[in-house]
Amino acid sequence: MTIETNNDAEPAGYEEFMADLKRRVRTTQFRAMRAANTEVLRLYWSVGRDILDRQKYEGWGAKVVDQISADMRREFAGQRGWSTRSLKYMRKLADAWPVETEFVQQAAAQLPWGHLMVLLDKLATREDKEWYAARAVEGGWSRASLEFEIKMDLKSRLGSAPSNFSTTLEAVDSDLAQQAVKDSYVFEHLDPGEQIAERDREQALMDRIQDTLLELGRGMAFVGRQYRIEVGGDEFFIDLLFFHVTQLRYVVVELKVGKFQPAHIGQIGTYVAMVDGEIRRPDLHAKTVGILLCTERNDATLDYALASTASPVAVALYEGLTPAERAALPSPGELETVIEAEIQVQESLIAAPPAAAGMR
Repeated sequence: MTIETNNDAEPAGYEEFMADLKRRVRTTQFRAMRAANTEVLRLYWSVGRDILDRQKYEGWGAKVVDQISADMRREFAGQRGWSTRSLKYMRKLADAWPVETEFVQQAAAQLPWGHLMVLLDKLATREDKEWYAARAVEGGWSRASLEFEIKMDLKSRLGSAPSNFSTTLEAVDSDLAQQAVKDSYVFEHLDPGEQIAERDREQALMDRIQDTLLELGRGMAFVGRQYRIEVGGDEFFIDLLFFHVTQLRYVVVELKVGKFQPAHIGQIGTYVAMVDGEIRRPDLHAKTVGILLCTERNDATLDYALASTASPVAVALYEGLTPAERAALPSPGELETVIEAEIQVQESLIAAPPAAAGMR
């Protein structure tokens, strides 16, 4: 008597093996793309450096860029990235970071070429370029997101919101909490011209929660809207409750239409204290903080109001975009086209290593 075995059956542990194998392949692909991207940017930097040096020390004129473009496009027909415009950006890249090692050690060297073009176009100082490049790498920003944050001056807004964190939190915790709060928030999916109630604005933020989370900042996880807390038989409802997954703290967000009023501090301060007392686990979580979002504020009044509460609270402005401003942003289709073009440029350059060697 023979016992037949099912050779088609998956062996024990096969699913786990395949899941791990797929993860390793994707990780390797990602690392290879990152490494290839850095090599392409090193090539671009070297081309820009060579052009700058020859123009400075050998008297090459401005029109030589057009000649280089024509010769390279003829030699590498079908290979993108050798237009006069691209060569001028390469020159700007080398001018912004005169030393190659300083460039490749920066976050900017991890960004796609299109992102670097935005940095070179929109920002005047190297400090600003490196600041936005680091945030773009950390947050995985798209090119459109990078343009948007530069336009909205994120560098000035981040960490500058009026707060009482320094007096209500320990020094290290105060600095962390302050870094998580912007002075003003721009929710592009809200129309500032619409005269709607606070509850309707909350709903608009929830309808596009992913966009809301992106603007609130990296590390924010959504817990609930109109989050119910019961204390001594009374019910209270928090507009929006989030959890900061890196700082391990709850963040209470209250949304107000119109000008800041001192009474708002009492309300959000109470909610922060309730979350601290009823939800937070002191052995696991940092102290809860509150962010009051309003459309206007009087800083003189605000200072007195913040001093009146023992709860850690920041008061930030928020605004939306008009339909015209929103229409000026790149559409998802336009963004996909840009990304595909960047990928094609990198693939064509990686497939033709003699080009890199020949330009040094």
